[in-house]
Amino acid sequence: MHVYPYLNFNDGRAEAALNFYREALNGEIAILMRYADAPKDVPSMGDINPNWIMHARLVFGVNALMISDTDRPASPSQQISLSINLDGDTAAAEKVFAALSQGGQVTLPLHKTFWNALFGCFSDKFGVSWMINCQL
Repeated sequence: MHVYPYLNFNDGRAEAALNFYREALNGEIAILMRYADAPKDVPSMGDINPNWIMHARLVFGVNALMISDTDRPASPSQQISLSINLDGDTAAAEKVFAALSQGGQVTLPLHKTFWNALFGCFSDKFGVSWMINCQL
């Protein structure tokens, strides 16, 4: 069983988010479907921009993010964080922290903790909350 975080964006921002995460996480876009790609016999999805992303899957390592555009007003929840866990690779932890937090708001800088890890928290430039934990 796997848990894949699914990120929905308003105002056509999914493509910018997808490319940002792809670059920051050195990922690969495994699936990219636009609303225009939906079969013609599928019931109408409303007045959504056909160039918006209906569904995308970004893979990096054994992980995946699902991403789409929506016309439903919603803001990222501060009750949900995405956690990236690394074992002993402090250089990778520092690189991912710096890349994903760029343009965002760091709430807890990456630092050594009492549980013998480098740990930090931030919201990225799209308002998504992240935690980086690197066991030492």
